[in-house]
Amino acid sequence: MHSVNRWLTRHLWLQVALAVLAATAVILLIDPARSWGEVLVRITVMSLGGAAVLAARRRGERRAVGGSDATVASLDHRLRRGDVPADPGEREAMAKLVARRLHNTRHRWAALAFLCMMLGTLYALIAATSGPRAMIGYGLLFGTFLVWLTWYGVRNHRRLRRMADALRRA
Repeated sequence: MHSVNRWLTRHLWLQVALAVLAATAVILLIDPARSWGEVLVRITVMSLGGAAVLAARRRGERRAVGGSDATVASLDHRLRRGDVPADPGEREAMAKLVARRLHNTRHRWAALAFLCMMLGTLYALIAATSGPRAMIGYGLLFGTFLVWLTWYGVRNHRRLRRMADALRRA
């Protein structure tokens, strides 16, 4: 699993492609009357903004650590495992990466509240205009997504704080 994670971290395009395919499959399960081509094109177009944000973030992280995608993937892997680098250069790169990610997460609760309001409004519109199958499907999808996003965000922020503390002590 670690090698798959590392490979996905190195190849951003593959993450986007898998997300587009997964989103297409979920939408087709919820609304099977749509054609798969229409759904795939719509999801791909809507995902372009997210892909641009991911590419910009990755470029900023590469610049911050002074390396390549492989360097960022290696540091990310160490961060996930909680390994503090022994090499002073790697430790400095890890500190820069952690500081950048902590800075990026400073408004996470406001963003989560906005996302909850946005998805709640979207769900209300779907519930008012769609049938029971779509209402149940989107309700489960949105609820599961918000719970997972909250759990994953708290978990990653805790990792970042622990690594920042470990780097200060080292």
